[in-house]
Amino acid sequence: MSDSKKLTTAFGIPVGDDQNTMTAGKRGPVLMQDVHLLEKLSHFDRERIPERVVHAKGAGAGGYFEVTADVTKYTKAKFLSEVGKQTEVFVRFSTVGAEKGSADAARDPRGFAVKFYTEEGNYDMVGNNTPVFFIRDPLKFPDFIHTQKRHPATNCPDPNMFWDFLSLTPESIHQVTILFSDRGTPANFRHMNGYSSHTFKWYNDKAEYFWVQYHFKTDQGIKNLTREEATRISGEDPNHATRDLYDAIERRDYPSWTLQMQIMTPEQAKDYRFDIFDITKVWPHSDFPPIEVGRLVLNRNPKNYFAEVEQAAFSPGNLVPGIATSPDKMLQARLFSYHDTHLHRLGPNYHLLPVNTPKAAPENNYQRDGFMRFDDNGGGAPNYWPNSFGGPEPDSNSLEPPFEVSGQAARHAYTHPNDDFVQPGNLYRDVMTDEARDHLVGNIVSHLSGAQKRIQMRQTALFYKADQDYGRRVAEGLGLEVKDIENLAVMSREDRAKATAEAA
Repeated sequence: MSDSKKLTTAFGIPVGDDQNTMTAGKRGPVLMQDVHLLEKLSHFDRERIPERVVHAKGAGAGGYFEVTADVTKYTKAKFLSEVGKQTEVFVRFSTVGAEKGSADAARDPRGFAVKFYTEEGNYDMVGNNTPVFFIRDPLKFPDFIHTQKRHPATNCPDPNMFWDFLSLTPESIHQVTILFSDRGTPANFRHMNGYSSHTFKWYNDKAEYFWVQYHFKTDQGIKNLTREEATRISGEDPNHATRDLYDAIERRDYPSWTLQMQIMTPEQAKDYRFDIFDITKVWPHSDFPPIEVGRLVLNRNPKNYFAEVEQAAFSPGNLVPGIATSPDKMLQARLFSYHDTHLHRLGPNYHLLPVNTPKAAPENNYQRDGFMRFDDNGGGAPNYWPNSFGGPEPDSNSLEPPFEVSGQAARHAYTHPNDDFVQPGNLYRDVMTDEARDHLVGNIVSHLSGAQKRIQMRQTALFYKADQDYGRRVAEGLGLEVKDIENLAVMSREDRAKATAEAA
């Protein structure tokens, strides 16, 4: 037998018997000196790392990104520096609020995270399959996610929690409208788009900068599930999208996406009608038509799911020269939160795991030690800066161009003049077909009907504020008086809460 076929312990020691525990006599008891048993059990006890709080259920694949258009006037990022240039990538798709054992067909946003292994280090684009999100301030995020999880007493999903928060958070109406359309249940990961959602900053060699948003448009075409189809598939094959992605790559039907960018100058941003740093808003394509930049292709399945997909760690803070963040409050908080959760879930050296390590650029820094440091830990090189022993030095060419900030340090309420109901109203009236509107209303009524009447009334008033027909149809589906909804729609959030409490 070759050495590669011999079963060993974690330390390479040959194992003579993997079927029979060492005991005192045939009947036992088990001897503590059976170190192979102890090692095997102790490792098994620790096989499950903490589940991601969000994006727990996912699938992933490797591939490449190829530049198809010259964008050097916008960014100096080297991986975007010439047409035809290819960069290795790893992509992870996921549901967001659902747990690791949930169905792929759950009504939920889908994560769309891309890790580019560039020559300047790893660049992560961490987005969703929707161009907007439920909230625009990160202080609300833990509360929002709690409402999407399980009730603390019943341990079951609870429509009252779900809709209570949303009905008290009007900024959520745009994302709610998308989520309860058929776009809320993509047919699989190959037939959906991916978006940065956030605004980012690109900057060039001249220190000129631009505000941008990413759109990965599926080349397979958009396909969604109806509520009835999603319910059936969830019972018949809860892993259908995970299986679909793997099988497509195995048969060499490689999925691809065309990257398009919306680009805005700082001057255009100053007086734009929508707040470009508000993640609950889109930039209408009529104002800023997307331009094609490149193509993303997935052509490699993971050799091991845990090693690559489960341990893959993405962070919007992983940026390369030529790409920077924006003042978007949600993005600013994610810069901290993603890295912090990886430290908790995978440990302080998660960046050394093969799927996360910068493949096309060396890691040169002064960070040392910590759990699971499995390289040479910097050897005898200096572990401080500045030093005079030839250690790595900061490169001023990597600095991003500055932009002005001003104002008082305070907890500022959102005051942009454009309200939260314009874009969802436009989506309902101008973008959706009659069939799409029918499905939207049916999906909402089916889910919202499980909530208390006072919560139904508050939420339906928000639909009415976006579009009167929208709110009327939901009200009729729930058996609510349309006149009551009309009256609530003109009240402030606080007055709506009081009025519905009194009605209850």
